[in-house]
Amino acid sequence: MKNSGVERIDEEGIIPESKKLRMAEESSPSPSPSSLAFENPLQKLANYEDDDEEIYRKREAVNRYNDAEYGLDNGQNNDRVEEQDNGDDSDSDSDDEPQLSHAQGRRNRMVEVRRDCPYLDTVNRQVLDFDFEKFCSVSLSNLNVYACLVCGKYFQGRWKKSHAYTHSLEAGHHVYINLQTEKVYCLPDGYEINDPSLDDIRHVLNPRFTKEQVEQLERNKQWSRALDGSDYLPGMVGLNNIKDTDFVNVTIQSLMRVTPLRNFFLIPENYLHSRSTLVHRFGELTRKIWHARNFKGQVSPHEFLQAVMKASKKRFRIGVQSDPVEFMTWLLNTLHNDLKTSKKGNSIIYQCFQGELEVVREIPAKAIAEKKVNGDENNGISTEGGHGNRNIISESERMPFLMLGLDLPPPPLFKDVMEKNIIPQVPLFNILKKFDGESITEVVRPRIARMRYRVTRLPQYLILHMRRFTKNNFFVEKNPTLVNFPVKNLELKDYIPLPSPKENERLRSKYDLIANIVHDGKPGEGSYRAFVQRKSEELWYEMQDLHVSETLPQMVALSEAYMQIYEQHH
Repeated sequence: MKNSGVERIDEEGIIPESKKLRMAEESSPSPSPSSLAFENPLQKLANYEDDDEEIYRKREAVNRYNDAEYGLDNGQNNDRVEEQDNGDDSDSDSDDEPQLSHAQGRRNRMVEVRRDCPYLDTVNRQVLDFDFEKFCSVSLSNLNVYACLVCGKYFQGRWKKSHAYTHSLEAGHHVYINLQTEKVYCLPDGYEINDPSLDDIRHVLNPRFTKEQVEQLERNKQWSRALDGSDYLPGMVGLNNIKDTDFVNVTIQSLMRVTPLRNFFLIPENYLHSRSTLVHRFGELTRKIWHARNFKGQVSPHEFLQAVMKASKKRFRIGVQSDPVEFMTWLLNTLHNDLKTSKKGNSIIYQCFQGELEVVREIPAKAIAEKKVNGDENNGISTEGGHGNRNIISESERMPFLMLGLDLPPPPLFKDVMEKNIIPQVPLFNILKKFDGESITEVVRPRIARMRYRVTRLPQYLILHMRRFTKNNFFVEKNPTLVNFPVKNLELKDYIPLPSPKENERLRSKYDLIANIVHDGKPGEGSYRAFVQRKSEELWYEMQDLHVSETLPQMVALSEAYMQIYEQHH
């Protein structure tokens, strides 16, 4: 078995190998392989054979002697141990050489740390974009990926056969940042650069917030400036529409106005226990939207969309327009399931959006008799706790909700004198009567029944959905009815009966609008935009993908509202 590392040092070194071994072994005992520092958890450790330990011990002794010879202090650099290939071309082609000794020798190579680097002036912040997936542009691997700080491309590895090393030689680009550890290296020299001027790049790669900064966000009125000289508001940045993903953008922009949800995801320690990629990508997107030191005034939700496609099994995907109401429902339920620590555990999602309804079903006895004739005895109907007469069986239950669906009155079928369709208007309070506990809603699925709804617990943030789209066997229709709603001080207790508060508590039934999602265009086509409120100045902004502009509150009330989020008064 040949020892490539020992042979190379013998050929290139000034001191003979045998003398180095004797001097190193006499100076200090060899450490055990188990005591080595190893920073990359993605690289799995191999199981070493006993006959390889002797080779490893000799290499370690030579490395210690070389460190002492060149003035390296092991005590100061133990935390600087990095993966680095020893660069011997013959090792990769030899089947006789144990892979273990190769990995162990690579693990013990000390990396020099320098503050001065002659190539720092080549760093081009204009081309840096960390919003896309961290994959090598050559091998498409997501392990040990580095970003070239000169051209912005992603490459894998730092060893002599790696794509980053090859790019440094071919293109003359020398400064690279590890996208996981955030350490910066100079290639092909291989030393680490420790310069505070690179901290702004680290902050863009992985934005950080302290609890004090999170608490001050609501009071922050300061604008930020991008590298191109444009001004932007942290939290009010545009989202890139990759392809027909505006339904995702308006949902994200609306959820960013929910203060407890935003504050929760701004601090990653709150959800470290979750193994869900969707949770961590949502948190990363939240931090980028609210970061005040971005290089540009917009964010691309590419990584979040990839996580959505995977988690939803391509129910929501890039290039296919979807319904923001369906996406909001799926996203909130998925985030809750991924965040809860027990089967019946709570989460920040339920703390913000969960309310409770009392549902009363009145089912005709004739329908039950027909089901029995067809062989379905119970059909899921339980009369326990219910009451009724011979013709109608009534049953009631309480169920939680995250969103309330409101039915719009049908539009007129005929045109007016001017040969134009009249666009009807309806007050929000009229369609809220569905939940007064007395109004009857008739349903035919899963069976014919008369339903009555009553709100028994109000959530901190109330999501309302106007059902504008109806499907039949042939096409989808859109109801153009305008809903008149208040932007501030929506008082629910005047229109629907609410439960009496507990002792020492007051009834909190007043809400303010914080987000309003609008659909423009034909059903199945068109686009979505959102009106959101900036609380620090109580200003309203219209947001449609990358377009962000200030608007008047009166314009919000004139739009065809599709989904709204209201915040409860404290």
